[in-house]
Amino acid sequence: MAYEVAAALAAPLDVFVVRKLGVPGHAELAMGAIATGGVVVMNPGVVSSLAISATTIAELVARETVELDRGEKRYRDDRRFPDLDAKTVIVVDDGLATGATMRAAVEALRARRPRRVVVAVPVGAASTCRDLRRVADEVVCVLSPTGFDAVGRWYVDFAPPADDEVRRLAAGPARPGDVVG
Repeated sequence: MAYEVAAALAAPLDVFVVRKLGVPGHAELAMGAIATGGVVVMNPGVVSSLAISATTIAELVARETVELDRGEKRYRDDRRFPDLDAKTVIVVDDGLATGATMRAAVEALRARRPRRVVVAVPVGAASTCRDLRRVADEVVCVLSPTGFDAVGRWYVDFAPPADDEVRRLAAGPARPGDVVG
């Protein structure tokens, strides 16, 4: 998704790793998320309604922090993170369900002092897209269908790209007309 947006805008592209904190036994349901810089964002409604303990949360944060660090090494290699000071940053994801990962990304990116943070997704729950307007400067959500229940339901193929593909796309500049896949 991000590659296509960057290519269309002839904008630079980079990777920012965020990890979902999935509910034990229901990993696709986010009770929160973590991002680089020690950012932890929780969905208090999910945590309280499912009575998830502080111990369980701490264990999951520790486990996902290891995976976050691995992802940083896997996708960024030795590339320095770009200077975002006073720039507009567009954060792209495949869609928004609870919005936990996007909130974590926006919060972590704000620490890098961008001028504006724009969230861009093709599909999302209407309430989540609305809620993100409180933390992002702008939210572009192409579809907010009634009865939204999962991002993957809005795709013919929701398989994640291979790590090699992510590295290849992130390593070079996106150009209009590039073919992905």
